[in-house]
Amino acid sequence: MNAISQHTTVLLIGASRGLGRAIAAEYLDRGSHVVGTVRGPGRTALHDLQPTAGGRLEIEHVDINAPEQIRALRERLGARRFELLFVNAGVANRPEETPADVTTDEFTRLMLTNALSPMRVIETLAELVAPDGTMAIMSSGLGSIANNERGGFEIYRASKSALNQLMRSYAARHRDDPRTLLVTAPGWVKTDMGGPNARLTIEESIPHLVTAVDAQRGRRGLRYLDYLGRTVPW
Repeated sequence: MNAISQHTTVLLIGASRGLGRAIAAEYLDRGSHVVGTVRGPGRTALHDLQPTAGGRLEIEHVDINAPEQIRALRERLGARRFELLFVNAGVANRPEETPADVTTDEFTRLMLTNALSPMRVIETLAELVAPDGTMAIMSSGLGSIANNERGGFEIYRASKSALNQLMRSYAARHRDDPRTLLVTAPGWVKTDMGGPNARLTIEESIPHLVTAVDAQRGRRGLRYLDYLGRTVPW
């Protein structure tokens, strides 16, 4: 087992596969109790973790693009409290698409799934997080406006920049909140979405990302960090 996590109770939104499933596995390996969500009714890679989780993995079903399902999850969780809420959601489009040629439906799909829906989760589930807990959201280094000197991935970049801006607005509206708020960038990782040419494997990214999130426990306010805990310019 890795070092014991600073977050012993974790609510992980979007854990069926890829980075989300890896985050769930890492927290389980560090002794945490994880409630992970999947979108559909079918079996997922997250279910494969249950036999060895020692009863510390619960699986809930929610589509974050359906606000009524987010509210229903809130009701099901009742008075439970978590030390970490981690919202992991993201879809991609063709990287060469620009505002000149992307369809309105595709632009809307990315903005809904990558920006609006994750923030709706934060708004709806925030009260489940302990006063000294953490709320983290999965963004991307491509969401940094300051670092965009090469272009490419324009629509995906815009959706993650929108997410970052919405999280900053949330932090501004809740400036007296004692909890830790994090926008995280996992790096370019080999997953179904990241593709086979990505620079990092899941094993090179996610354990470090979890360590970076854990290290921020108790530090109030909002930070934008990469998987090694380094500050990313907005």
